[in-house]
Amino acid sequence: MSFFDRYTQLGSQFAVMHSPRLANSVNPEKLNLLLWNEDVANKYAIAIDKGQAHLYLSGHTPLKNSTASALAYSGHQFGHFNPTLGDGRAHIIGSFNDNSGNTYDLQLKGSGATPFSRGGDGLCALGPAVREFVMSQAIDALGVPTTECLSVVATGDDVYRESLLPGAIVCRVASSHIRVGSFQYLALQQDKKGLQQLLDMAIERYYPEITAQGDDRLVEFLRAVCKKQVALIIHWMRVGFVHGVMNTDNTLVGGETIDYGPCAMLEGFSFEQVFSSIDRHGRYAFGQQPNIASWNCARLAESLLMLFAANEKHAVERMSDVLAEYASDFNNQYQLMWANKLGLLEWREDDASLLSELLGILKTEGLDYTNSFAALTNLTFENPLSCFEVPKELSPWLPKWRARINEYNRSQVCALMRSVNPAIIPRNALLEQVIQDYYEQGQSKLLEHWLPLLKAPYQYQEYEQCYLEFTSKSASYKTFCGT
Repeated sequence: MSFFDRYTQLGSQFAVMHSPRLANSVNPEKLNLLLWNEDVANKYAIAIDKGQAHLYLSGHTPLKNSTASALAYSGHQFGHFNPTLGDGRAHIIGSFNDNSGNTYDLQLKGSGATPFSRGGDGLCALGPAVREFVMSQAIDALGVPTTECLSVVATGDDVYRESLLPGAIVCRVASSHIRVGSFQYLALQQDKKGLQQLLDMAIERYYPEITAQGDDRLVEFLRAVCKKQVALIIHWMRVGFVHGVMNTDNTLVGGETIDYGPCAMLEGFSFEQVFSSIDRHGRYAFGQQPNIASWNCARLAESLLMLFAANEKHAVERMSDVLAEYASDFNNQYQLMWANKLGLLEWREDDASLLSELLGILKTEGLDYTNSFAALTNLTFENPLSCFEVPKELSPWLPKWRARINEYNRSQVCALMRSVNPAIIPRNALLEQVIQDYYEQGQSKLLEHWLPLLKAPYQYQEYEQCYLEFTSKSASYKTFCGT
């Protein structure tokens, strides 16, 4: 495996060469490889020896044949456009091709200030680093497209937030860092050549099936991105993931989850649930995520307009037609999602009332989203498990659902439901306990037992109740961006 610079072709303003803070300037004995994802290292055959990983994945020692860089991008943050954001605390230290020829980036987070830091220190405390390490693995195991975390290196330095906290650096593995905000940035610069190169790079990496040229190529690209966003949001809704900060700079055109700052898992069911401390108006609430993804796709469409050969009016009409498809595509996939979660092999018109009644009870009674569907799944087993009990509040609804699924073969219903309804998720309170363990002890016995379970979330078994308990209070639990 050899590393290389991937984004330099897009220009020195887009990919700004910049060294991480620790580049050859700190006693390496201070550095400690605190967390290492052996599965990710093996999956991609990453040519970094674990014994030397703390040097490379802290930014202390550069990768051979690669120069660290920070990428520029724009972004709509909570609906407000910021023309120049960029990697304010991150460095791409190198890209590589896996054994199948697919390209990936290694990016360090918390590796120091860059030209895009806007006065920030560019550092990361240990807590947010641990959060990304755990959440990215759990989300991947749940079947949700995501960037991955290779490592967490403790720097031995303190980071000042509200108090002094141990510092850390995360290494992210991503198929690319091409965001909607990347297109927005180049469009704002009126860099038509760079925009075309970025488009071609994205198509080559994610959508090689697009062979059309000219305006048709742009239309097909937008359509493909919209479909990826629909698929991603459906997964989030299926497992109860609340991203928390769906700005256009956090929207990858490849349809993967990125940025595990203010994210959390839905526990007590509510479409209005918000966890992010800075989302005061519920823009990125659990039930708003489909609308925001559509809105972000529209911002991508705007950025592509300057590449059209046709006049702007015709280009807008063509792009608008594609964006209109998002709604119908999402509605179809959303209906299928609920059918699968309920074990319905086909959706009928009157199933909408069955679902509506269920969701109404979940919301009114504050029932746990994951546990409720896991309990229903458990009822389809030949030998139900004792750890999953159907809430008594569902008793009036339960006979209607039983009558509906009894129309099908039980084993088929069971297989369908257990494939989409996880038995276990990364519980918010448990994750906070793991983070606290690392702050206090530099390790976590809880994580040692919990992470293997999180990596097999559809393997129904008798769990200890501590892994299933709805313990975080949704009304008061808050998460933070980690900067």
